[in-house]
Amino acid sequence: MRVLVAMSGGVDSAVAAALLAEQGHEVVGFHMKLHDGASIAGRCCGDADALDARAVASAIGIPFYVADLREAFRSAVMDDFAETFAAGRTPNPCVRCNGLLKFRVLLSRAIAFGAERLATGHYARLVDGRLAAASDAGKDQSYFLYQVPPAALARTLFPLGELRKPEVRAHAARLNLPVADKPDSQELCFVPDDDHAGFVRRHLARTARALDRPGDIVGDDGVVLGRHDGVHGFTIGQRRGLGVALGRPAWVRAIDPGARRVIVTTDPTRLGAFGLEASGAIFASPPSPGRVRVRVRHRGDLAHGYLDLVDGDRFRVAFDAPVRAVAPGQAAVLYDGDMVLGGGTITRAITDLAA
Repeated sequence: MRVLVAMSGGVDSAVAAALLAEQGHEVVGFHMKLHDGASIAGRCCGDADALDARAVASAIGIPFYVADLREAFRSAVMDDFAETFAAGRTPNPCVRCNGLLKFRVLLSRAIAFGAERLATGHYARLVDGRLAAASDAGKDQSYFLYQVPPAALARTLFPLGELRKPEVRAHAARLNLPVADKPDSQELCFVPDDDHAGFVRRHLARTARALDRPGDIVGDDGVVLGRHDGVHGFTIGQRRGLGVALGRPAWVRAIDPGARRVIVTTDPTRLGAFGLEASGAIFASPPSPGRVRVRVRHRGDLAHGYLDLVDGDRFRVAFDAPVRAVAPGQAAVLYDGDMVLGGGTITRAITDLAA
């Protein structure tokens, strides 16, 4: 079977390609160049990563191609990232990249290459054609994949879905892959210095709209504690870099972009939400109200709750117990056991039991 494999230059996609080739499949390597910049440990998709992916393809003995998707990535992911932060919400660029860009491109390229399947190094599984969490709960990436179109999932393979990370490293060593010891990518590929606020300022500098609008940092009682240079520098649950010294830990509890106000609290219990509302819902199949588990951030614990459908593209989840730091802009992904039911973008956290 001919399989097109997305190769980022990391060890996971390298092992995915190598295992498929070892199984006798006709494998084609495909690298997506998403942005400009040098490769940095902990990030993917830099200039050197394409060379690493090519070296792996050569070691396996498979053809290899590179597609320049920088403009599409800027439009679909980077612009949205900056605009969402500027509006006082917290974006999730990896969800958007997979759902709106990567898998759509991969499917079209797989068809163009005459491939029957496309494959990636994601830690996720397909069960009866539906997305499910990986066997390795600590590496599971199904949260990032809920927006992937069904047409793409129907032709996708996740060769690492049943493996644990040490097993993947062991396969890389056994197969003598040149990236066997390469560190994992964990941070945003296009923000190499982790300065999200700085990226937003630079990225939106070309627009006529003023970005750095100062405002107040206030406490739970409304008392002004300090000033900030723009709400784009904050996210719900943030503890460091608040710009105020209160003598004890403080967290961002809420952001009011219209009033340019950041509300902080020294009481961690006030970070808890009783539920959430989400929009832009995408479901694997038409859902019914009922019990679900929901994840509101990558690596966040799965919370138990009750799903209500508001209308065709919005839903609400009432949590069994308060969930900390529910951030508008992030994804809320719904699960039934290991199966992904679907998800949406959080529009608000429900902090009032009467809401």
